[in-house]
Amino acid sequence: MTKQAYAFIGLGHLGGNLAASLLRTGFEVIVHDRDPAAVVRLVEMGAVAASSPAEAAARAGNAITCLPSPAVSEAVLAGSGGLLEGLPQGGTWIEMSTNGRDEILRLAAIATARGVETLECPVTGGVHLAAVGKITALVGGDAALYESHRAAIEAMCAKSFLMGPIGSAAVIKVITNMLAFIHLVAAGEALMLAKRGGLDLAQAYHAIVASSGNSFVHETESQLVLSGSYDIGFTMDLALKDLGFALAMGEEFGAPLDLATRVNAIFEEGKKAYGGGAWSTQIVKLLEDATGTDLRAPGFPEKLDA
Repeated sequence: MTKQAYAFIGLGHLGGNLAASLLRTGFEVIVHDRDPAAVVRLVEMGAVAASSPAEAAARAGNAITCLPSPAVSEAVLAGSGGLLEGLPQGGTWIEMSTNGRDEILRLAAIATARGVETLECPVTGGVHLAAVGKITALVGGDAALYESHRAAIEAMCAKSFLMGPIGSAAVIKVITNMLAFIHLVAAGEALMLAKRGGLDLAQAYHAIVASSGNSFVHETESQLVLSGSYDIGFTMDLALKDLGFALAMGEEFGAPLDLATRVNAIFEEGKKAYGGGAWSTQIVKLLEDATGTDLRAPGFPEKLDA
């Protein structure tokens, strides 16, 4: 069976790794990004460069996007030189960016009006897992359409979950990110309590991993706190975007989100202290700075391996 070709727009920390996984598994990938260096990296792996999203989409017939905000997604989809100028009738747009439910429903409607089908496919698990094709996909859309592109999704992601119609994946993705940020703040407080309580931080880290208090975030991001790199490849601005989606959904659905509201305020403090481009893991640095106590321990990595 001949593998489908895909335009891939958005080759940042996450998207670049996802596109690379497609190439490694034999898919034809036509790439475009505003960062020429990102394009060069993918071309060196076998991708073909295009001068615009429209050109990439016209050459591939299907398109994947992984972009930082709904506004950017809309511009890439429907703006001048956008995907809808190149995608054929019956082509598919796979949106792997994180959006609110209302945003993806609105954007999918724009695509439908032009004869283009949509799958929402945000991913979760972290950039380090995307680098080796082990990240998880959360899919929303028609089941038959999902099956027709399942080979490509599974080339990028070790697991995929069809959550329901368009909009469903946005809800679960926002939930998973909300939980991750809550866990991150909690892990920072736990490590600080351990340090101020006189414990060896490395031993405390491993004890928590083996305990009922463990979490995926502690296992991964706490290591970057302990090494002092904080380099998770995900920014304060992106965290605040996703927390904003969660709080809006909570209000819309009548679900009280007291913890998420407090964590959002903490991330606002983090952005004010370190800037929106700082790594989200640096939220723990607020505690370090407030107490004059660093959370360093030997033997932890500067970056995560899968």
